[in-house]
Amino acid sequence: MDKMAEWKRALIELLLLKSYKYRDDPPFTLVSGRLSNYYFNCKPTMCNPLGKELIGRMIFELIRGQGIEACGGLALGSVPMSGAVSLISQLEKEPIAEFIVRKEKKDHGDIAKIEGDVVPGQRAVVFDDVITTGGSTIAAIEAALNFGLIVVQVVVIIDRQEGGREVILDRYPGIGVEALATRDEVATFHKKP
Repeated sequence: MDKMAEWKRALIELLLLKSYKYRDDPPFTLVSGRLSNYYFNCKPTMCNPLGKELIGRMIFELIRGQGIEACGGLALGSVPMSGAVSLISQLEKEPIAEFIVRKEKKDHGDIAKIEGDVVPGQRAVVFDDVITTGGSTIAAIEAALNFGLIVVQVVVIIDRQEGGREVILDRYPGIGVEALATRDEVATFHKKP
């Protein structure tokens, strides 16, 4: 098994332990308002030391060698991801700066919507923890583009496979969308009680 396959299996096991819930009744209500029998909260996995390393290494392997200069996304879901990738990129001697998209512009100082060590014109990857409808990912892409970053790819931890990926690809045909794992891949390992 290659290292990406090993990392993916370890990530899925950690997601099942810390970030995945399933129940038949009542179903979970998602941010989108949809009802679902399963729920992903990736924050416990992203904030776990092993999870942070796995996510950082997997994403860095996906984007290394592509001239990526910046990575980030909407606060709060992308912050542990971009921090992990930025650190791994520095350790691997291919540094990628981190940025954070505020949900609202600051009302003081420089009134920035984007925070971080980035400048317009840099090639960037946008992160999100979970993609369902694509709404929060699109908000992050728009903010990055408005700032002047050149968004070339989106990477998410979980694609819930509910059309969000397709919405992003349709709206931004030049931007690739990658998921570290899909709902179906996680569900394959899940044993119902």
